Amino acid sequence: MKQKLYRSKKNRFIAGVCGGIAEIFGWDPSIVRLVTAVLIIPGGLSIWVYILAAIIIPEEA
Repeated sequence: MKQKLYRSKKNRFIAGVCGGIAEIFGWDPSIVRLVTAVLIIPGGLSIWVYILAAIIIPEEA
């Protein structure tokens, strides 16, 4: 069964993007949040990418 990416309602810290990614891959949401923070802080991943993902990815029904 193919899963779709949604912003999580239950694994939400800010917008649910990391929680949604964690749910798709079966990972711990805390690990995804930590990796995202590590990538954003030095500038490897722009905060704008996260904001854009929060806008584009639909919220879980």
